[in-house]
Amino acid sequence: MSRTTPIELQTLTGTIGVQVTGVDLSQDLDSETFSAITKALHDHLVLVFPGQDLTPAQQSAFSKRFGPAEPHPYGAREGVNNENPEVIVLETKPGRRGARNDFWHSDISASERPPALSFLHARIITPGRGDTMFCNMYRAFETLSPGMQRMLLGMDAMHTPDAIRQRNLAEPDTDSPQIPAGLKSFRHPAIRTHPETGRDALFVNSFFTSNFADMTVEESRPLLDYLMRHATEPENVYRHHWTAGDVVMWDNRATMHYAVRDYSESEPRRMHRTTAGGDAPFLQQRATAA
Repeated sequence: MSRTTPIELQTLTGTIGVQVTGVDLSQDLDSETFSAITKALHDHLVLVFPGQDLTPAQQSAFSKRFGPAEPHPYGAREGVNNENPEVIVLETKPGRRGARNDFWHSDISASERPPALSFLHARIITPGRGDTMFCNMYRAFETLSPGMQRMLLGMDAMHTPDAIRQRNLAEPDTDSPQIPAGLKSFRHPAIRTHPETGRDALFVNSFFTSNFADMTVEESRPLLDYLMRHATEPENVYRHHWTAGDVVMWDNRATMHYAVRDYSESEPRRMHRTTAGGDAPFLQQRATAA
C-alpha cells in the first residue's frame, strides 16, 4: 500500500535528532515519503518514529530500502529467526543478560565497510530505563580549532574487532557468543566524507578505535580521550527515552551512540536491530588530490 499523507517533523535538539510522525513503517512507502525521510536523516542524523508495530520481516524490508541488511559480521549477536537472521535481538530478561553497549561508538566501525545506518525497534521496554544517547560527528569536527582540523585531516585511525571479544570475555554471563582472537584491524581516515551529503565528520570512537595509524596506543590515548570529550559535550547530544513501539534510525557515518545501562535482569527489555550496509570510509580531499 502506498501513502500520500505528508510526514511531520519535530526537532528534538538544536544539533541532532527529529521526531517523525504521519508514517506507518509497516506499509510500502511511496517515493515521495521515502525521499522526505532520507532528507530528514541527512539533515538531522537521528530519526524517531513513535508508535510503530513492525514484524521482523517488515523492519527488514524498511531497512533494505536504504541498503543491504546482513547478520552481525562477527556473529556476536543472534538473529530473531531463521527467516530474518539480519534482524538482531538485543534482550535482557531473568536468566539472560544482554551484552554491554555503554560506551560511545559507531556500529561495527571495525570492518572494511561499516554499516551506513542502524535501526532499532523497541518491542519490550521498562519505562525510564535504558536510554540511548546520540552525538553529531559533523559538528564535532566543525567545532574543532582550525589547527586540530588540519592535523586530523592527515591522520588515519585503527579500528579493531577485538573490542567485542574483550567485552564479551569480561562478562561471561551474557548471551553474546565469543568471537576468535586475532581478527584483522581496519584502517580508516580519522575524518570521513559522507558519500551522500559531502560533509566531513569525525570518525573515531571510544570502543573500536584503538590508536591512530603509525602511533602507539599510549601516544594516541590523550588525543582520543580529548576528541571523545569534545564530541559528547551536552550541546551535541540527544538522549532518547524509549517507549515500546519506537523505531529509531541513525546514520553511523556521522554519529556515535551510547546505550545507558541502568537496568537489571529483572527489568525486561527486547529490541530488534537491523543495519543497512555502507561503503568504505574515505576522505574526499585525499581522493581529489590523488
